[in-house]
Amino acid sequence: MIIAIDGPAASGKGTLGKMLAAHYGLRHLDTGLIYRAVAKALIDAGNRPDDETAAVAAARALDPAQFDETTLKTHQIGEAASVVSALPAVRAALLAFQRDFAARPPGAVLDGRDIGTVICPHADVKIYVTAAPEVRARRRAAEYRAQGKIVDEAEVLADIRRRDARDSTRLAAPLKQAPDAHLLDTTNMDISTAVRAAIDIVEAIRAGRGRG
Repeated sequence: MIIAIDGPAASGKGTLGKMLAAHYGLRHLDTGLIYRAVAKALIDAGNRPDDETAAVAAARALDPAQFDETTLKTHQIGEAASVVSALPAVRAALLAFQRDFAARPPGAVLDGRDIGTVICPHADVKIYVTAAPEVRARRRAAEYRAQGKIVDEAEVLADIRRRDARDSTRLAAPLKQAPDAHLLDTTNMDISTAVRAAIDIVEAIRAGRGRG
């Protein structure tokens, strides 16, 4: 079974992805970490995040086993990753990796921004996770504070709005809800409620296909 989860920054898709994978015994891939790793490689090498040639080289040299999630989820890396992910050649370089990951038995949960539309258009289950920008900003600010960082929530909100605009208007695989994806708005949900709602979506689809 392949579950595709898409959504904007801080919508909760990553946490949902991990928990659904654990619930169903599937592998999990946070595809955003791949682009963040490319962005970090560029920054470490002193290159600009919009340097497509350097970004493609970094994408081809990635080793997911070496990913440090804490480092990759900093604000600086996130901003650079949003630029990197808009580069068509980088997306092409990472397409096969993501599809191969999804295809290996017993299946996987992938979360990102183009999983249901581009990476796994034939996924068994597609969920589009969203939440009000203000709520997402509050969540992201809380994450930064938990890391001991001093943050301005208004600035975080402005960053999220910029990323939303950039992700949804880019020419390469823009962020959008797949026509057959189930919308899950987590604005008024805590994580346990959101996970339960996501499981309900999966089970309804499985039952409808005679697999429940």
